[in-house]
Amino acid sequence: MWRDFIKEKAESIPDHAAIIDRIHHRSWSYAALEREIEAWTCWLYRQGVIKGDRVAYLAPNRLEHLTLFFACAKLGAILVSLNHRLSPRELAAIISHVEPRVLLGEGPPTFDSSFTWHDVLTLTRDNHDFATIPRYEAADEDPLLMLYTSGSTGDPKGVLFHARMLMANMEHTIGTGVLEPRDISIINTPFFHTGAYNVFTLPLLSIGGTMILFERFDPAGVLDAIRDDGVNVFWAVPTMFQAIHDHPRFAETDFSRIRVLLSGGAPLNLPLIRAYHEKGVPFKQGFGLTEVGPNCFLHQTEDSWERPDSIGKPMPHSQTRIVNDQGKEVGINEVGELLLGGPHVCKGYWRDEKRFRESLRDGFFATGDLVRRDTEGFFYVVGRKKEMYISGGENVFPGEVEKQLVAHPDIRQAVVVSVPDDKWTEVGFAWIVADREVDLESLRTWLNPRLGRYKHPQHLERIPELPLLANGKIDRLALADRAREKVGKG
Repeated sequence: MWRDFIKEKAESIPDHAAIIDRIHHRSWSYAALEREIEAWTCWLYRQGVIKGDRVAYLAPNRLEHLTLFFACAKLGAILVSLNHRLSPRELAAIISHVEPRVLLGEGPPTFDSSFTWHDVLTLTRDNHDFATIPRYEAADEDPLLMLYTSGSTGDPKGVLFHARMLMANMEHTIGTGVLEPRDISIINTPFFHTGAYNVFTLPLLSIGGTMILFERFDPAGVLDAIRDDGVNVFWAVPTMFQAIHDHPRFAETDFSRIRVLLSGGAPLNLPLIRAYHEKGVPFKQGFGLTEVGPNCFLHQTEDSWERPDSIGKPMPHSQTRIVNDQGKEVGINEVGELLLGGPHVCKGYWRDEKRFRESLRDGFFATGDLVRRDTEGFFYVVGRKKEMYISGGENVFPGEVEKQLVAHPDIRQAVVVSVPDDKWTEVGFAWIVADREVDLESLRTWLNPRLGRYKHPQHLERIPELPLLANGKIDRLALADRAREKVGKG
């Protein structure tokens, strides 16, 4: 069952800092944070929000991503944190799918919507009487959060985080000892991804820690927080850690307070890990995905020095299987697809139960990631079974991009593969069959209203026809090899 832990901390440590808001330059104690949550609960209740209703919020990182989440939990409603980086067309499609009772954000929306838009900045000034609001206790199966993840078909999926999933992530993250009650960490990843909520915001707030909230990732701001604010644990994606490393002040920054750094979202390269190790910092790789939460494996600090390329061993709540294409368990050091089971598996996809069932194998969620397990039980990510690639920490599915490319008036066929990139880890390389020459810059301009910028291909090549396999399918492997040769990464 969901615990109202902000209220608990507001009573036990009312004056302790919960959130340090770098956006609006103020600090929120647990007592002040609870009062803000109560104000939002009253406002939502007056809008008619009840159990099961969706409350959608569109904005960069703001305190409201948290206050609205906890307010929705008090009413049994579902918060939907929308991706502000999506194009107007993509946002409109998701909002129509969600059908929110309330749609909130900052400033006028850039998309047409039949749903009433509320400017978030004007809401909490109203008077409220929280004592009049009916109390609601969320049961294990009640969804409290919905985050959208793109699909290989181009159709986004609304992943439902129920109370049991959220609590399992919190309790087992805390149980591993990775967090302590007076830790100070950072929120600099966007709330439309699972990491901003679950690594480490909700777990750390549940035990009385402090989170520093940034609007967006800023390597200088991170280094300042390490130097001035006592930050001692945080997570980020590899491109962020690379940017911190490349900042001129990295060499002079004292990392001695840092107890652990955790990377997720994509594999880390070993030279970068070693650069942090040289500063005496324990640096761990984690593993997770939206549907099963971000904290599925644990790499003990002493092991992370010796096995920097491992994601560690399954956490107590994670049940694992590694299977081949026939669904049979593979042996030690053999590569197979990772299946995960346990209380941290999501409730399903919003209004798409069929697709969620197709992702299950005997009750386990098929991650699409290829891993191996060594003789001592340590897991290593080998690759991705799916065609998805990760660019700057963002999941990109080729099918979604291809769907928009072939809508271009001059493009008849398109295949997108990933190629390595020094800045973004991976980017898209688009092979097109077109009636006339299409240049990359004009194509990206055409894609702007249709796809988020991070999904745009960074390389483009026109060819007379796509190579085919004997069975008539497109030979994607050959195109991927050719693309890597083109960019000098073959």
